[in-house]
Amino acid sequence: MAITISGTDGIVGAGFTVDASGVSVTAGVGTFASIGAGASVAAAGLHGTMPTIDGSALTSLSAANLTGTLPAISAANLTNIPAANITGTLPAISGANLTGITAGITMAQRWVFTSPITFGSSYAIITSNLSARSASIGSAMSESSGVFTFPSTGIYKISFYGTWLDQSAPNDYLGQKIQYSTDSGSNYSDGAVGWVSGETNDYASQTVSMFLDVTNASTHRVRFLAQSQGNGGAFIFGSNSTNDLNYFEFIRLGDT
Repeated sequence: MAITISGTDGIVGAGFTVDASGVSVTAGVGTFASIGAGASVAAAGLHGTMPTIDGSALTSLSAANLTGTLPAISAANLTNIPAANITGTLPAISGANLTGITAGITMAQRWVFTSPITFGSSYAIITSNLSARSASIGSAMSESSGVFTFPSTGIYKISFYGTWLDQSAPNDYLGQKIQYSTDSGSNYSDGAVGWVSGETNDYASQTVSMFLDVTNASTHRVRFLAQSQGNGGAFIFGSNSTNDLNYFEFIRLGDT
């Protein structure tokens, strides 16, 4: 094979040329098996099909030099990804196995008595004309002869509000009381007591409230009482369809 060395054309042989621009191989005339380590070959001087190259040891490739479609990558082992690098819409996550999350208020109900009740100088249980308001949350309280039972265990806030009119002599003391039982009504204890002073033809209002831990819904009870101590004869107004001039309120705040 003849090789020509020329100052102008470089090294010219049968089927190849080596010059300042690199190595040029004429199509159909053999291949180079390898280029020695450290050799520098200009890209313009490489022609034909390159062999497959293992890229497992490649690092620090700039994004501008990566083209084409990348294969799918599993993210199963990815950790510590900055939030700024997460974009797009996240998939729905099931909360079925989450624990320690409370449902909030699951029960709330208000009861009223719809006719005025006049009270004497001794406490009297309020038993008549009781009605539950339609707006409520969860299961309802049960009532029989002024005694209320609970739909489930839990911590309850119980309130008694009354609007009074004192028609008798001055210096009456208008009392309201909430009593509770933990033995199915055999015994009752005072849970909340309040007083307001009344004058002749004077209006007054007050609210008494308490927390009760209902550990057994079948044995816990509450009832509501009022009195007009002194001359007697004061009454609490009855509620109507638009105004709650009195109410008994039950709110379950959480688990027992």
